[in-house]
Amino acid sequence: MEPSAQRVSVQTHVLNANQQAASANRDLFARLGLLVMNLMSAPGAGKTTLLEATIKAIKSSYRVAVIEGDLQTDLDALRIRALGVRSHQITTGTVCHLDARMISRALDVFPIDELDLLVIENVGNLICPAAFDLGESLRVVVCSVAEGADKPKKYPVMFHKANVVLINKIDLAGPSAVNLEELRSNVRDVNPMATIFTLSAMTGAGMNAWTEWLRQAVASRMCGDRSLFHKAQSTSSS
Repeated sequence: MEPSAQRVSVQTHVLNANQQAASANRDLFARLGLLVMNLMSAPGAGKTTLLEATIKAIKSSYRVAVIEGDLQTDLDALRIRALGVRSHQITTGTVCHLDARMISRALDVFPIDELDLLVIENVGNLICPAAFDLGESLRVVVCSVAEGADKPKKYPVMFHKANVVLINKIDLAGPSAVNLEELRSNVRDVNPMATIFTLSAMTGAGMNAWTEWLRQAVASRMCGDRSLFHKAQSTSSS
């Protein structure tokens, strides 16, 4: 077998095995009426800070827990636990993404039958995580303004598969010389159906619109209604 053909064969096998595990995870989550969010971004986009702000806003209304994925350390998991929320660390070593089997193994030691929302904070990477279905019901991509307006077009697969795109750090738009409308337009070009929020997890601007949408998504999932996840919508903090 030619080396290139062998690489394709191995990759196909890995993705097929992952899809089987993802389907099993999805069936489990559906039976529980549990909303599972796969939260993805590049390193430094403010994913964990945004997650902390989100948890603070909704934890009095819904039972939340987090699975954290990182190459090394449990620093993010400790930040989540400091909020009084259960978290489970998956350390991937040299692997640049989480996969469905990792999530399945975590569920063996991480009870989820008393949750309303499970957040999986994926490894910081805009390439590998896009290819691996975890069985989630909601894919959310965080894009920092400081990364530049062209990021969605440079990494289209990640943005194309997102249900929601959170444009974070809008307070840095001026210093970063980034046009927010251009960034929103680039997201829409790649994924016209994505729900877009512009916000700043640090200042709180735009967070209310995002957390209210998430509340509705959790409630819809508990009722078995997925229609909210497919509504095209753009929400600005201005």
